[in-house]
Amino acid sequence: MPAERLHETVMAMRAAIELEDGMIVNLGVGMPTLVSSFIMPQQDIIFHSENGVLGFGPIVEDKSKADAYLINATVQPVSAQPGMCFMSHDESFALIRGRFIDVTILGALQVAANGDLANYHLPGKAAGSLGGGQDLAFCSQKVIAMMKHVTKDGQPKILKKLTLPLTAPGAVDLIVTDIAVLEVTGRGLVLAEHAPGWTVQEIQKLTEARLTVSPELKEITLG
Repeated sequence: MPAERLHETVMAMRAAIELEDGMIVNLGVGMPTLVSSFIMPQQDIIFHSENGVLGFGPIVEDKSKADAYLINATVQPVSAQPGMCFMSHDESFALIRGRFIDVTILGALQVAANGDLANYHLPGKAAGSLGGGQDLAFCSQKVIAMMKHVTKDGQPKILKKLTLPLTAPGAVDLIVTDIAVLEVTGRGLVLAEHAPGWTVQEIQKLTEARLTVSPELKEITLG
């Protein structure tokens, strides 16, 4: 029987490892917004939300201390930080379209072997909601998809080709799931890290796209 899957907070911790001092980072709706709570105090990461805030801090867990007007993309209250600023929606998107976002971490419904991203139209819904996802996927310097490896009914979400409507072609650079970390390369998907207790064979079985195993394959660590 396969080992336990990583909790979403652990996934957020692993995604946070990809961030470096001085980066401007956008966190998408859902699990990605957890990443702001796992930055070390000495790190200088500038978080951006397309609703018009730049430089916010961790999620505020104590609702009595929350500012209802200071929220992230998931409408969670976040903390104020020195130097934080606010801007209009059009100015916020000018930052995105001007390619000033170093990394965006997005949720994903599906990712294809070539990095194609689908994240705006849920199956069975009459219409999707792009939000800022398309702009961010096209314009960010690096795109990380943070997602569960399979659907609720166990179907693969990492595919040879997308079956859901396309958000952005070839946009994803790295995939962080609850069982693995996959790099998107010119030769396809490379399995770089695995969750504790998971084998290559078990991960491949849950992945429609063919995986190449990195010669430096290692267990996911947070240190």
